[in-house]
Amino acid sequence: MMMIPRKRDYDLWDEMFKDPFFTGESNKIMKTDIKEKKDKYVIEMDLPGYEKDNIKIEIEDGYLSIHATADSSKDEKEDDGEFVRKERYFGECSRSFYIGDDVTEEDIKASFKNGTLRIEVPKKEAKKEIPEKKYIAIED
Repeated sequence: MMMIPRKRDYDLWDEMFKDPFFTGESNKIMKTDIKEKKDKYVIEMDLPGYEKDNIKIEIEDGYLSIHATADSSKDEKEDDGEFVRKERYFGECSRSFYIGDDVTEEDIKASFKNGTLRIEVPKKEAKKEIPEKKYIAIED
């Protein structure tokens, strides 16, 4: 006998279209709040179920990128039954934010606690290079 979760007025099509592929549920992963403070921006991102070691933050070409990986191999090791329904997300996700070319990795502070990644990015004004004046000598 196979156990299938059911609800009243069960409709196979309704269930199929509740899949994250159709509903955009994948957009609910990495929900982010960005706060502007006097001297910095604070980025708070929800990453429930992720381990600190599986989160990578990098800066490249003025973009701050956050990449997170959830490993499903832990669940697959247990072979004491088959899943009837599996809703937890496993895989990879990433987001990027433009922070400017003047911010370096040394400027940024990051912490991860209770499934929330907190990143502090200092406000830096772009260095305005003053063009050097070049004079042309006037001949007699």
